[in-house]
Amino acid sequence: MAEVFVVVDASGDTVRKVTLEMLTMARALGEPSAIVLGAPGTAGPLVEALGQYGAQKVYVAEHADLADYLVAGKAEVLAGLVSEKSPAAVLLSSGQEGKEIAGRLAVKLGNGLLTDVTGLDADGTATQNVFAGSWIVKSQVTKGIPLVTVRPNSLTPEAAAATPEQVAVEVAVSDKAKKVAVVERVAEKKGSRPELTEASIVVSGGRGVGSADNFALVEELADLLGGAVGASRAATDAGFYPHKFQVGQTGSTVSPQLYIALGISGAIQHRAGMQTAKTIVAVNKDEEAPIFELADFGVVGDLFKVVPQAAEGIKQRR
Repeated sequence: MAEVFVVVDASGDTVRKVTLEMLTMARALGEPSAIVLGAPGTAGPLVEALGQYGAQKVYVAEHADLADYLVAGKAEVLAGLVSEKSPAAVLLSSGQEGKEIAGRLAVKLGNGLLTDVTGLDADGTATQNVFAGSWIVKSQVTKGIPLVTVRPNSLTPEAAAATPEQVAVEVAVSDKAKKVAVVERVAEKKGSRPELTEASIVVSGGRGVGSADNFALVEELADLLGGAVGASRAATDAGFYPHKFQVGQTGSTVSPQLYIALGISGAIQHRAGMQTAKTIVAVNKDEEAPIFELADFGVVGDLFKVVPQAAEGIKQRR
């Protein structure tokens, strides 16, 4: 059975959920092989989790040059490995780094590239949501192997325990790939909430929330549900919530199991970032708000009355 490369996306010693999704997706195409690209010591803490989700091999490409410079070196190493091993497909996450590596890899290999894929069939046919989520299309790479970036929360990871073989990869980064060095890394402080793009539940607030102080209502509901907090562009531009939590065309794209929109009108720019959520619940006092065209469940009402009642109901069920 041909190998399917999955480029590992991790945060420190933790494998990100999207990597587990990709390992699950890869099993439909062949034998999953995980590829770890990073500084010395990166792979060690990740191997067990990768094996639990079906990685038969873990290619360990560790070198200071892969951490001290931008992603050009990672693309070089990956291109060499693809040329040597001829995998059936290559999967990367649709994060900023994953997309850049994929783009560089496609150029180096003269290969086609599909981004933000939400499904991948055994024959390499990919499912994508395009035009702000208005259309679902089926696509195939017509030159080279299926090279895709996978949107987080595209499927539920399924465990398939294996004991992966670890294979050391020789790393040689060219001077051309070392033109931009990383001079400092600052670890972002993380709270108890899940990361926005990986969360299975997202509660977002819009202009209708009214103020930064009122976002405490959004946070409370998110915490009760074990979800992440998001915001519309109107809310972030108004200073109600930090821009890094913006969901939409110019912010983060999320695809959770449940998306709750509070006081969000549903402009097309916002819909582009959340339209692929499995279930959408909207609360808005304007019964003609565009968000209701998209919502699976809609509540026409004052969010300052509706949300506290919902929160109280959740507390009583605990």
